Amino acid sequence: MDALTPSEQRELQSRMEKKQMKEFMNMYSNLVQRCFDDCVNSFESKSLTSREENCVMRCVDKNMKGSQRLGDRFQEQNAAMAQAGGLPGR
Repeated sequence: MDALTPSEQRELQSRMEKKQMKEFMNMYSNLVQRCFDDCVNSFESKSLTSREENCVMRCVDKNMKGSQRLGDRFQEQNAAMAQAGGLPGR
């Protein structure tokens, strides 16, 4: 396989960055929607009640910690696979 030209490398990097940003924004949007649906059930005021605000904070914290833990486990699995001789099929 031929190496990428500098121009192709820049294009690939740009596409990867856009894809990562899109994935991050989708994750963020899903988190906001999930926590809103779980925590906000009254529209009597334009402000969140203290109960709703606390619920949202716990929801976001729990989901962020879960995502971090999942990412950590993924990195551990990749490291273990690399030490064991690489990815399957290579």
